[in-house]
Amino acid sequence: MSEPFLIRPMLLADVPAAVALQKQAFPPPFSEDLHWDPEHLEHHISIFPDGQFVAESAGEIVGSCSNAIIPEAKWQAHGSWGATVGGPFIRYHSEQGSTLYGLDITVSPEMRQMGVGRAFYEARFDLVRRLRLTRYGTGCRMPDYKSFQAQNPDLSPSDYAAVVVDGRTFDRTLSVLLRYDLRFVGVVDNYMPDEESGNAAALLEWLP
Repeated sequence: MSEPFLIRPMLLADVPAAVALQKQAFPPPFSEDLHWDPEHLEHHISIFPDGQFVAESAGEIVGSCSNAIIPEAKWQAHGSWGATVGGPFIRYHSEQGSTLYGLDITVSPEMRQMGVGRAFYEARFDLVRRLRLTRYGTGCRMPDYKSFQAQNPDLSPSDYAAVVVDGRTFDRTLSVLLRYDLRFVGVVDNYMPDEESGNAAALLEWLP
């Protein structure tokens, strides 16, 4: 049975729909300040068209996926999102870099658990192979951290990540990505303003 969607390159004509989709997929308490603006996605397409994808179903954009290539030193520094990619205009994108860095995946709430996220990751892994990069890497949200911490007040984001990685609790983002053969590297504190994740992110990598 064929998938009910198509993964294809993001085009300039897709930008308005991709921007609108973020508001549906990342409602408060996720900050709207962290949503893409149209000029951000337009710039990504202009400098790295091969790294930007959408999912299309029945003529509608139901998902988007943004990526950059970063230098090895930026990956090894394991810094904040801004320090790693250079902000929403991805100033540190470099075709001479080593790491395909996942900036974002957005999936329509109606299309979740239908394989869109996994298909985006397969597209990312294929791109790593095609460009002969060292790895795929990303900082992963941990959106169930705050609710878990409410029952465990002394639990840090690093402690929570360890609990998720060990399979002792489920996080709706981190647990899913660990099923995609991504390896847990560690936790980056003060990664970005993200109340649900305690402003932290789990660092993940995949090696071809």
